[in-house]
Amino acid sequence: MAAKNKAKAKANPKSKPRVSAGPAEAMPVRDRICYAAFGLFLEKGYEGTSTLAIATRAKVSKRELYALFRDKREMFAAGVAARAQRMTLPLDLPPARDRASLAATLFGFGKSFLHEVTQPTVIDVMRLVLAETTRSPELAETFHQTGREPPRRALVRFLTQAKADGLIGDADPERMAGLFFSLLMGDSQMQLILRVAEPPGDALIERRAHAATEAAMTLNPARP
Repeated sequence: MAAKNKAKAKANPKSKPRVSAGPAEAMPVRDRICYAAFGLFLEKGYEGTSTLAIATRAKVSKRELYALFRDKREMFAAGVAARAQRMTLPLDLPPARDRASLAATLFGFGKSFLHEVTQPTVIDVMRLVLAETTRSPELAETFHQTGREPPRRALVRFLTQAKADGLIGDADPERMAGLFFSLLMGDSQMQLILRVAEPPGDALIERRAHAATEAAMTLNPARP
């Protein structure tokens, strides 16, 4: 059998063993381009990454690339959106039935949010945005709209319904959401961006979510 295989190899010297595609190559073309683009943005910076480099890493032609994306900004937005979709953060919060369920939802939301936004990949994206702000200010707006706004809007919708149901009195849902995020985050993201702190563990995340929830509930009592 071995001799027979050798003979076949000699008869067709150009033949090569089949190699299975890696995980990236098995992705749909659009996802492959996003994966390649984001990896290069983080490695070389947004301005330092060319569309040719992205096409080369994604193993597509520039024609295929431009058929799916108009420019690098669209690739960046798609990459941020894809990461946001992979978050376990709930964005469709069920209406609170009473003050106890309001607090429970705030606590669960806060815990999930803090866990997600302190992940190394999210911090890397924020470093990229800050590093490129002067040359590519549009990145900050893209990151804000696709990464930061969806959780904020979800919390404002939830609090607006709670207010309509008399659970938070005369509180302004926008201000209450802003206060909750401020109490929850503090300067933890900035410390992570500056590499002067490690990502918080589960115990610290729970403590911060509990403290933010308790403060928000105390400052916003139910309607008399």
